[in-house]
Amino acid sequence: MISATDLAALPGIGHGFFTRNGGVSEGVYASLNIGLGSDDERSRVQENRSRIARSFELAPDRLVSLYQHHSADAVTVREPWAPGEGPKADAMVTDEPGILLGIATADCGPVLFADPEARVVGAAHAGWRGALTGVLEATIEAMVALNAERDRIIAVLGPTISAAAYEVSAEFVERFREDHEGNAIYFKPNDKPGHAQFDLPAYIVDRLGRAGIARASSLGRCTYGEEENFFSYRRMTHRGEGDYGRQISAICIRED
Repeated sequence: MISATDLAALPGIGHGFFTRNGGVSEGVYASLNIGLGSDDERSRVQENRSRIARSFELAPDRLVSLYQHHSADAVTVREPWAPGEGPKADAMVTDEPGILLGIATADCGPVLFADPEARVVGAAHAGWRGALTGVLEATIEAMVALNAERDRIIAVLGPTISAAAYEVSAEFVERFREDHEGNAIYFKPNDKPGHAQFDLPAYIVDRLGRAGIARASSLGRCTYGEEENFFSYRRMTHRGEGDYGRQISAICIRED
């Protein structure tokens, strides 16, 4: 588990950006695969998820995750749901102590949010599509609806595919430029005609900053490059491995 300095300093907030290590899964899923949508053995995924919850001194049923589908939808969590029965959304917030919000990723950006004074936390899955269409801003708005203050919110981006590993097409670049001409700064041409490298982490952190929160930062860890630490969808596709594991990033309000 990786701890972010900005979040670790907040009283009453627990968080962790977990690596792929420390679980019971095998093969391409080795070892802390929490992906309910993977073809890994369900019992192993459940044990891995239980280990995540127990690391926060919570029962396994207190860990909640979503049916992520690259949207800008954010939901408010009042009570846990059973594994695999979460709503379709890509962000969630809560002001309920002891509920562990978990975001699954394997290249996309996991963002954890907290306003320790209001005791409100959030977690978002920010792939390129979700980030472009507003999932980060939706998470902040959902937190504000629970009495968080925008200028008190701290957000940290966890392990994400880096620009060095994220090649995209000219059509991809144009989609971002059509949204805002200033987005051109997140792309650098490479040696392949009609392609560029996309800096998704910088794009996410900059959007968070423009949303007016207190502070936004990134761990600066690359899922593609650090094979020993992270699962990566793009690395899997390049190797033709057929399936892949997912790591989790999680946050909660500590129970008194």
